[in-house]
Amino acid sequence: MSETPEASASPDFHCGLVAIVGRPNVGKSTLSNRLVGQKISIVSRKAQTTRHRIHAVLTDGNAQFVFVDTPGFQRKHGSALNRVMNRTVTQALADVDLVFLLIEAGRIGPDDREVVELLPEGARVVLVINKIDRLRDKAALLPFIDEASRLFPFAEIVPLSAERGSNVDRLLEVARAYLPVGEPMFDEDAITDRSERFMASEFLREKLFRLLGDELPYGMAVEIEKYEVEGSLRRIHAAVIVDRESHKGIVIGRKGEKLKRIATDARRELEQLLEGKVFLEVWVKVRSGWADDERALKSLGYD
Repeated sequence: MSETPEASASPDFHCGLVAIVGRPNVGKSTLSNRLVGQKISIVSRKAQTTRHRIHAVLTDGNAQFVFVDTPGFQRKHGSALNRVMNRTVTQALADVDLVFLLIEAGRIGPDDREVVELLPEGARVVLVINKIDRLRDKAALLPFIDEASRLFPFAEIVPLSAERGSNVDRLLEVARAYLPVGEPMFDEDAITDRSERFMASEFLREKLFRLLGDELPYGMAVEIEKYEVEGSLRRIHAAVIVDRESHKGIVIGRKGEKLKRIATDARRELEQLLEGKVFLEVWVKVRSGWADDERALKSLGYD
């Protein structure tokens, strides 16, 4: 869904990578989507919804922002899958020009401090205090900002609400000042570096997260087995990978109704994103131990 730009940038063009990091469920993907004005990263209330490093692209005037949405860093799960996701976070921090560290207004926990410890010495980091709209005592925000400012020598501190969009424009202007001069990495109309095939698997996985809720097994993935384009029609054949036979029934539901609804919701959202008709066929496969199998993870796109 992106291409390398053909034209050279003007001498005053700025372009850079901005990593968005934080603990699980702090709103990283919501912020990434809000910044570019379009849904690129999937979101849900379940921890570790984001499993890959995803680039969301915004070209605005004489600047191109490449926001790097990352998984939430955590040590709760010790599987190979979680190790891969944590490695994705640390690699992103080493490769970018600026870091947005997200924390939740009114809360600094051990999991937030773990992410702070990952920040490279000398890194340019903007502390983003998210969910200020949920802070009951608004007078508590200033003392909380003062407390949070001691975590790291932040370049800037920006309180905002990614969900409502309040003060997000301010964050964008702060980031603009830190982008280095350079050529654009993507075409002006590009929105992500990820393929349609990848987006199809992610949108389907999001619906699994949302419609199965707490029933959803952690060891679950989506594999696109066939992706065909016929004009404006996409034919997509996808498998939901679960770890146990007992999980299969949870995903399928009574008389297949749960899986049908999941597929329908994913198809509708994909049609909006791709601006064309989508035929989506989904089934469930059992692949025991896949989340702790390095070879299986690579075959599913985790590296």
